[in-house]
Amino acid sequence: MNEQTIALVTGANKGIGYEIAAGLGALGWRVGVAARNEERCEVAVAKLRAAGVDAFGVLLDVTDDASVTAAAELLDDEAGRLDVLVNNAGITGGMPQTPTTVDPATVRAAVETNVIGVIRVTNAMLPLLRRSASPRIVNMSSSVGSLTRQTTPGAETGPISVAYSPSKTFLNAVTVQYAKELSDTNILINAACPGYCATDLNGFRGVRTPEQGAATAIRLATLPDDGPTGGFFEDAGEVPW
Repeated sequence: MNEQTIALVTGANKGIGYEIAAGLGALGWRVGVAARNEERCEVAVAKLRAAGVDAFGVLLDVTDDASVTAAAELLDDEAGRLDVLVNNAGITGGMPQTPTTVDPATVRAAVETNVIGVIRVTNAMLPLLRRSASPRIVNMSSSVGSLTRQTTPGAETGPISVAYSPSKTFLNAVTVQYAKELSDTNILINAACPGYCATDLNGFRGVRTPEQGAATAIRLATLPDDGPTGGFFEDAGEVPW
């Protein structure tokens, strides 16, 4: 009998993260639902289980070393390995974010969660991922992190944002560096753009559903062994850097 695939999705108690967890669970996978709030985590796990998903809760604050270490230890105890990590947790830092008026603390907070948090979680989970036959890492980015689109006249890239958008550009660059370092392993790591989805991150102004936003992440989480690594993808294909 094949072993059940084990996934961990950060920020999975709501929105796109929840739908990624639901989508992976629908494949018969066991899914760790990571969230920093225990009550919201438990509610999400109960909802997923009611829908037939083999879900379990993982308390995880991506900005806290001790929390991330404890989460890795829990995964080790629960499954002994990790097959897929989806780094979904993220913040905007709040708006407006015009460069000339922004509080530097806003930029720092966005980078701490959206970039350093991803590095912190990824490195903590790598020993478990290395035990998998086909490990995958998906970093949830955004098309607003594309410098090509940001500098294309007339392209729709949202409001001026000196914290959130550059944090996603930073995350894309980090994804490439991981892919380079891990190129001689079986770990595939890619960035996913969910599109402009209606979530509390944007006050539910988005035009896509969280379920639609989860599709690219699920595809990258289920790549074959000869799939791409170090890429940036959306539903329509590759996103220009």
